Amino acid sequence: MELYSGRPEHTEGRPAKEIRVYDLLDSLGVSYRRVDHEPAMTMEACDEIDRSLSEGVEKGVSICKNLFLCNRQETEFYLLLISGDKPFKTKYLSAQIGSARLSFAKPEYMEKYLDITPGSVSVMGLMNDREGRVRLLIDEDVLKEEYFACHPCINTSSLRFLTADLTGKVIPAMGHEPTMVSL
Repeated sequence: MELYSGRPEHTEGRPAKEIRVYDLLDSLGVSYRRVDHEPAMTMEACDEIDRSLSEGVEKGVSICKNLFLCNRQETEFYLLLISGDKPFKTKYLSAQIGSARLSFAKPEYMEKYLDITPGSVSVMGLMNDREGRVRLLIDEDVLKEEYFACHPCINTSSLRFLTADLTGKVIPAMGHEPTMVSL
């Protein structure tokens, strides 16, 4: 896997939602590195991607899990960013956000609110949630890393950029105030 700086030189054949991610990052002045790869559907598949994205970075890069959740009534939706090596237990999260009976949201809600499909869940999908239907939840450990990695709304590319850019530029530009949680 080759590590590239910035957006792809040629964008033909790439989905519009992916190009919108590059447009947003470029418009915000966010410097990023990119690796293209086969579809990454599991955290195990992300291990090799992590190694590629970590090239030239002293402490490496850790891709976090992005979980798209909802309440039992399917009226409240959440995007949780949690370290890839942490187990997810709904009872700990439910108590912190005041929402009982959390579960994984249906794929049709992912597409409707974030314009993404299973396996491609990413914080970058929040740029498509203009109505603010999805609440962003970030486990505090995710922000302790120097670099943040995610998909550009598709699971055949992955990006690395400074965590400071995530919190200082990207999230504010998407208009989603994060709720910090401790899991």
